[in-house]
Amino acid sequence: MPARIFPTPQDAEAAFYEALERVDLELMMAVWSEDEEIVCVHPGGKRLCGQDQVRDSWRQIFAGGARARIHVTQQVAISGSIVAVHSVHENFYVPGERKPLQVVVATNVYLRTAAGWRMIAHHGSPAPGSAEPPPETPKILH
Repeated sequence: MPARIFPTPQDAEAAFYEALERVDLELMMAVWSEDEEIVCVHPGGKRLCGQDQVRDSWRQIFAGGARARIHVTQQVAISGSIVAVHSVHENFYVPGERKPLQVVVATNVYLRTAAGWRMIAHHGSPAPGSAEPPPETPKILH
């Protein structure tokens, strides 16, 4: 099977979330750079470096077979000619539910290589609780 080419960082990111939804290890690893200098931090997890650790972590996550729908929101994208950084909210939904089961704040870093754009870093953290702000008290001047 020929290697996948991702012409833009957005294409690589779309494939990353497709792989996550489909629990597809081969597609997941096709998104990552083949360089050993890659880093992945799953929510609440330790820092994983290199192809072996990153692949093993995704293999373990996917082994459970649980599927979720992921809706990416609040993307902030900073792009240069060879590096792109995306900060997103990953909203994980159980099929049939309207409220996200979990929200993760993630940073994805992509590098333009001879084989197209590839992920070199992914860092996910649980999003802080989204408590309602207190109602604003009207200010009265005397």
